[in-house]
Amino acid sequence: MTAIKETSVIQENKQYALDICPVTYVMEKIGNYWKPIILYHLSKGPIRYSEIKRAIPAITEKVLIQHLKQLESDGLVIRKAKPVVPPYVTYMLSKSGKGLMPVIDAMASWAINERAKEGKQEVTKQ
Repeated sequence: MTAIKETSVIQENKQYALDICPVTYVMEKIGNYWKPIILYHLSKGPIRYSEIKRAIPAITEKVLIQHLKQLESDGLVIRKAKPVVPPYVTYMLSKSGKGLMPVIDAMASWAINERAKEGKQEVTKQ
């Protein structure tokens, strides 16, 4: 992977955006289509990889693995592996990840209300 130049214009612009808008920081961490969905499913407690995959059938394995690694490196998710055969891996929210739950819950509530306004079938929060 190519190293990021600390003095590049893009990095300066990102830092400027972070300084003037705190939402930019959140979007740096969860600003992807799948990450909030993964966090939503992890909010129910520790779950195994296969359970996450089953809960989000539209996501590809490659993307799920990438996003779980990114969420782990950002300190939002904890990965615990037991050295047994077959491997037993569980994912759970870190303290920082749990701190995002009001944001994820607000997103879910907003979606439920908007869908109700649109006359869509009723969506319930799991």
